[in-house]
Amino acid sequence: MTEALFCEWFNTPVGDLVAVADDTHLRVLGFEEDGSPADRLERQRRRLGRDVIAAGNAITTAMGRELKAYFAGELFDFTLPLSPAGSEFEQKVWVELLKVPLGETCSYGDIARNVGGMETVRAVGKANGANPIAIVIPCHRCIGSDGSLTGYGGGLWRKKFLLRHEGEMRPVGLFAL
Repeated sequence: MTEALFCEWFNTPVGDLVAVADDTHLRVLGFEEDGSPADRLERQRRRLGRDVIAAGNAITTAMGRELKAYFAGELFDFTLPLSPAGSEFEQKVWVELLKVPLGETCSYGDIARNVGGMETVRAVGKANGANPIAIVIPCHRCIGSDGSLTGYGGGLWRKKFLLRHEGEMRPVGLFAL
């Protein structure tokens, strides 16, 4: 029998986020737009194919603390153990995204070069869109090779907000490392 997952919702400057975790790892951090609490819970159950309990646990509670500190400009690196579900290729893309420093961006081509060559650019975009752990796995830091803000599953307004927020948090000049 598969153990249940735990979820908790958080109100943030970019809207409601749902954190879903097992006993040891964060599995999902996603944007929640609409629906009653029951509808939102059922959506997670269908998406994950597992029972999801509408009660947080130590991991989701810690995620809430980290989100609060991040949006307050006090947390630069998330620390929770992650376990996103995805293909081997998606996992490679997400590992590369985790290497993009706060306040910086990369292009889809940059990621493609590191995971399989330029012929994988479209697949990198698709893997970005499939990222189940928004913000923590910073797919919002991936932009077009011309510097344009390309699609973002949470909406371009959120991508702009997150990039601007992180740009303000990043030390520059004499205070840079």
